[in-house]
Amino acid sequence: MKRVLVTFVLALTAGAMMFAQQPTAPASPQGEPPAAQQNTPTSQKVIKDPAEYNAYITALNTTDPAAKAAAMEAFVTQYPNSIVKIDALEQAMAAYQQSQNQAKVEETAKRILQLDQNNIRALAIVAYIDRAKASSGNPQALQSTCTESQAGLEHLPTWQKPEGLSDADFQKLKTQMSNIFEGAAGFCALQAKNYAVAKEHYNKALQVEPNNYGDIYQLAIAELNSNPMELNGFWHCARAMNLAQSLPNGAAAAQSINGYCKAFYHNYHGNDQGWDQFAQQYGAATAPPANIAQLITPKPTPCDLAVSAVKDNDVTQLSFGDKEFILSQKGCSPAGTEAADKVWQSIQDLEKGGQAKLKIPIKVISSTADTIDAALSEDNQTANKADLHVMMEKPMTKPPAPGTMTDIIGIITSYTPNPFMFTMEKGELPAPAKKAPVHHTTTKKKKKA
Repeated sequence: MKRVLVTFVLALTAGAMMFAQQPTAPASPQGEPPAAQQNTPTSQKVIKDPAEYNAYITALNTTDPAAKAAAMEAFVTQYPNSIVKIDALEQAMAAYQQSQNQAKVEETAKRILQLDQNNIRALAIVAYIDRAKASSGNPQALQSTCTESQAGLEHLPTWQKPEGLSDADFQKLKTQMSNIFEGAAGFCALQAKNYAVAKEHYNKALQVEPNNYGDIYQLAIAELNSNPMELNGFWHCARAMNLAQSLPNGAAAAQSINGYCKAFYHNYHGNDQGWDQFAQQYGAATAPPANIAQLITPKPTPCDLAVSAVKDNDVTQLSFGDKEFILSQKGCSPAGTEAADKVWQSIQDLEKGGQAKLKIPIKVISSTADTIDAALSEDNQTANKADLHVMMEKPMTKPPAPGTMTDIIGIITSYTPNPFMFTMEKGELPAPAKKAPVHHTTTKKKKKA
């Protein structure tokens, strides 16, 4: 991120550097520049004090960046009310950038904003720097980023071309600033979980700088968290990883992106299979694959699993827990309803149309003299959740206690899919096992001699 930040600030101050190379000086008190400045074009600003004018021109023509920044700072200190005070600070900001003094670039930009809160060049610099700080968890920097990016987007369209800047360079500078403001605004929307707005800003930023892996990754986050999820987010993940790996020391960033995106892939697809191949194959592409919906498929839904269970198995061999799951999906789709009907018919066939009782192992959840609520499936037994309501054929003198494992005998007459519940009628408990008779051995008495 630091390397990208330096690149952006460098681009942003390029226009100011052009000023430094071909400075636009204010008019002299006599209306024309002195002989030493014959190559310096005039502007509309007029410095009336000759000493102030000469001090500014001397600073402006200083070639060493560090010395020039110091000269401009000295000028502002000596002439705090000068008509070219902001110009001097902008020149100092450009000189600090040339000398790679990023801290002073930021400090000077904020000084400019204290004098002119809508200064576009300064706004762009602090917006990007504050965004970098906010990415590290600085809440104050996040608030500043949002304010600065919105102000920049509002005022950039009406920004007037500075003196001495060509139309082409002015347009280039505006485009670079737009990229910074759009990216920062996207970041703010992402932090607020306003994914639709975040995507809008990121897409505009990427039209200017399509290889900014940070914006690409954050666009992926917005897409993957949208409802419904946008599959292009997986491609943006792959592209961000590919771009990060190409940067010096970018392996750690690529690994972090991979971990975040693979978790979403696992949750959507049901496992990690295919992710590494997808990322490797499409990470270098400049557009998402047209058939991404076929490449990244969602994990089977419960409805899909129920349909497959009936399609791939003999329903008569399914456990009652499996049958219960399939029946619970009735109505999820036409195929799901068809599968549930086949399972229900198999239960009816076992009961011979209500003429034969079934014997099923259960766990008692609650009971009265006339009813038992029981857990039939293994999951429900573990959760102590009833999925079978039994109406006893005869009142019980001693209902089974909750938690008891036993068999129940009866006829399943109906069910409700959600929440799932079988209804069994003519219920009865198995007869207690009869005790084997005790046989006593008779001892014969000996006769007396």
